[in-house]
Amino acid sequence: MDIVFIEDLRIDTTIGIYDWERQIKQTLAFDIEMATDIRKAAETDDIQYALNYKAVSKRIIQFVGDSRFLLVETVAEKVAGIILDEFDVDWVKLTLHKPGAVRGSRSVGIRIERGQRPDQAV
Repeated sequence: MDIVFIEDLRIDTTIGIYDWERQIKQTLAFDIEMATDIRKAAETDDIQYALNYKAVSKRIIQFVGDSRFLLVETVAEKVAGIILDEFDVDWVKLTLHKPGAVRGSRSVGIRIERGQRPDQAV
């Protein structure tokens, strides 16, 4: 299985549990790996057979930008679900960074995997 990735996709949104966080936009950064088979796209040189990372990115930007969640865990789970359900992906590994959330740390966040890992496929 092959991996298509999106790295450091930055989206401004309302996120956080504190009242002050509910009044501002904060940046979340996403690193996403998606399992897919690229052979037909490579063979035909046709985008219709590829996992279109631009389409995935645009969908995530729209969803996260319009959302108002309290927890990064919720955002990560929802975005992983969108990728699995809407883009015919069998497995996704998503790292969500919330830069500047903890003093002294460049970033904090969460990493999740959903679906069938490529190395576990039968």
